[in-house]
Amino acid sequence: MEHEVITLAHGAGGQLSHALMEEVVLPELGNTILNMLHDGAVLPTAGRAAFTTDSYVVQPHFFPGGSIGRLAVCGTVNDLAMTGAVPRWLSLAVILEEGFPIATLRRIVRDIRAAAEEAGVLIVTGDTKVVPRGCGDGIYINTAGVGEMIEGVNIVPTNIKAGMDIIVSGTLGDHAATVMAARHDLTLPPEIQSDSAPLCHLTAAMLAAAPSIAVLRDPTRGGVAASLNELAAAAHVGILLDETAIPVRPAVQGVCDILGFDPLTLANEGKLLAFVPPADTAHVLAVMHEDPHGREACVIGQTTAEEPGTVGLRTALGGIRIVDLPLGELVPRIC
Repeated sequence: MEHEVITLAHGAGGQLSHALMEEVVLPELGNTILNMLHDGAVLPTAGRAAFTTDSYVVQPHFFPGGSIGRLAVCGTVNDLAMTGAVPRWLSLAVILEEGFPIATLRRIVRDIRAAAEEAGVLIVTGDTKVVPRGCGDGIYINTAGVGEMIEGVNIVPTNIKAGMDIIVSGTLGDHAATVMAARHDLTLPPEIQSDSAPLCHLTAAMLAAAPSIAVLRDPTRGGVAASLNELAAAAHVGILLDETAIPVRPAVQGVCDILGFDPLTLANEGKLLAFVPPADTAHVLAVMHEDPHGREACVIGQTTAEEPGTVGLRTALGGIRIVDLPLGELVPRIC
């Protein structure tokens, strides 16, 4: 491609638009459906399907453990997986700012391809728009996804009952801490990276082992605090967490202590919460520990009949504090 940066003509539907597709997108993402370059994708679905969409504006575009391209796949794949679906197909819509380096776009598209292959999904349709210089911030991405529902699975908040165990799949706050550090040129230990990952293989194994799982949820913006408050309100149950059981890496806790954040409110991009009947907890944990994205899974609390709609945290000192919904946006443009 003779141009090194995106021009307005790349979004005009003419020769440069076609060159962008033929030279940047299709070599990485091409498949039998996308290669038809039709106005839409005809999908070979059977039975119930799940559908979701999300947009990605994270800044910086690259950070340890991930990128805006990886997030755009993993975030939408995980939303589908939390419904009890097997993700199959994604759309990819990109808004580019005039002057955006094409070499950077190639790198992002490669990350999209790698994440899609890891998740086992195809990019089957999409769109590209270009806005004038100064009217955007380099690149924004939207992905929508379709998945096929696993037979016999019914994931809804009203399934949650008092007395269930709450499992988290691993350490909290890694993604938010990584993005904050990258944004402000802070140094973190090399083991602290974004947890951005597709969780669809993990959820499929969990649901095969225990179809009785009431709810799955990925605690992204607002973190575990937001997810648990939403679910407690929807199910009309109380939730009591054990502070000593909540997994947080020391370096992430250090960032929180310095900046005044609560790890429970920090965004995650490769973790899930599961509400499980106690009789199935040990089996579910054993299955999770076999998956690379669930090896640190543990029980962090239970649902209760007391204080419906409220999330409490039993502290290491034995007291109980209320875990509220986060107020405002702690870390803007985290995903």
